[in-house]
Amino acid sequence: MNWKDVIAHANNGSPKPDRRVEKTDAEWQSLLTQEQYRVTRRKGTEAPFSGELCHAHDKGKYSCTCCNEPLFDSTIKFESQSGWPSFTEPINEKAIKYEKDKTFGMTRVEVMCNICDGHLGHVFPDGPPPSGLRFCINSESIQLEKDDN
Repeated sequence: MNWKDVIAHANNGSPKPDRRVEKTDAEWQSLLTQEQYRVTRRKGTEAPFSGELCHAHDKGKYSCTCCNEPLFDSTIKFESQSGWPSFTEPINEKAIKYEKDKTFGMTRVEVMCNICDGHLGHVFPDGPPPSGLRFCINSESIQLEKDDN
């Protein structure tokens, strides 16, 4: 995956997921903490360098806080110095949904869980090789399932 692929998905639609999780707003509010709900369901952002997973280096999989779908692997996490956990690519092409985001007077690409539409963060074309991508993700949007091996 590269920036060209990201733009194509944002313009033409993301890959269809294998499953969907849909809940009412009240159900999401009862399942999530207030901050998780604000970030994932209301497209909020946590303050830079405040997230619990920003500097985590444990081996494992990062999954969606809302639906537990695996999204990123610890092997593709890197220190971007941006203030949020950063990854070079999703665990698989169907994991992430891409949409244009024109808030705050700029155009960015928002990334969401493709299973439940939970807001994760944004993707930028300034990451390390081989993808050149930086998936900038809110800690409140993901949870680390540590690999005990």
